[in-house]
Amino acid sequence: MGKMVITPKTKIHDLLEAYPELEDTLIKAAPQFKKLKNPLLRKTIARVTTLSQAAMIGGLKVEELINTLREEAGQQITDDYSTEEHGYEFEMPDWFSGDRIVSKIDIRDMLNAGEQPVHEVLSAIKRLEGDGILEIKAPFLPAPLIDKATGLGYRHWIHKIEEEEIYVYFRK
Repeated sequence: MGKMVITPKTKIHDLLEAYPELEDTLIKAAPQFKKLKNPLLRKTIARVTTLSQAAMIGGLKVEELINTLREEAGQQITDDYSTEEHGYEFEMPDWFSGDRIVSKIDIRDMLNAGEQPVHEVLSAIKRLEGDGILEIKAPFLPAPLIDKATGLGYRHWIHKIEEEEIYVYFRK
């Protein structure tokens, strides 16, 4: 059976479809990954989140996560990863001001309902005008969403209150 090679671009959903036994390895790697036990989150977030993004969410080095998973799956360990630099912004930028927040979306309810918030959030981002700011409240770092928005040319700032309360602010 030709199973997939595990790389930083591998989506969590695809990894767990090919290697269901690696779920416990992922959860041991970072406590945040215990959310993978939730079938709704597994159907939504896991489908769009790469292992590179998951490493960022879990505060892990992507090379270590990939090599741990590869070793468990019986694949060769390598140090030849051309990991992309995400460039997430955790320091408050000059452009941020609370009075410029024009819209707020709490994606926790959408995630708990098994819905994918990406389309609603991107739609709200695209409606931003001038120096308006969109506030997103999430239960974890929404790396795929941030990557998509920054890929479209939007700025962001991540304000982590605590482990399961993260605000992300977007602006043109």
